Amino acid sequence: MTDLISKEKRSYIMSMIKGKNTKPEIIVRKYLFHCGFRFRVNVKRLPGTPDIVLRKYKTAIFVNGCFWHGHEGCPEFRPPRTRVEWWTEKLNRNKTRDARVREELRAMGWNTMVIWECQLKPKERQATLENVVRLLEKTYVESTYHAKFTPAYPLLEEEELPKVAEEEECYGVVDD
Repeated sequence: MTDLISKEKRSYIMSMIKGKNTKPEIIVRKYLFHCGFRFRVNVKRLPGTPDIVLRKYKTAIFVNGCFWHGHEGCPEFRPPRTRVEWWTEKLNRNKTRDARVREELRAMGWNTMVIWECQLKPKERQATLENVVRLLEKTYVESTYHAKFTPAYPLLEEEELPKVAEEEECYGVVDD
């Protein structure tokens, strides 16, 4: 299928596609801010320049567009019908880069989250955002618990616990 738009017009259209401060990013940022979370946006010092960085929670959030990041199985993702090979390679490179960036962040001790554009559609938005907050709170509790709790004695497993009381006696019951 041939492109019905001139090269110059197509170039202009593609140049207008935003890479940051997109509507899905703003939805997530407003919700997090409303819930009391404070964060930085597009932190260039971290691999992949995460969309939202919560240093206190050591978490980087990526808000991915279903098309540009090749969200498999998503109704929003339809591969282009022109230049199929080129687009397939491009989307595969994007997926590979995304996986590499998340792995680099994890190696640095960061937690990563990916929120897909389709998860922020009105029907799923509230549940998605509540799950993000729940995960952030869980991450924070676990990290502070492990950092602050260093027992002075070794922890014993359930089977290793010593008995501190005698066996239960059945008073008043006569065995025949």
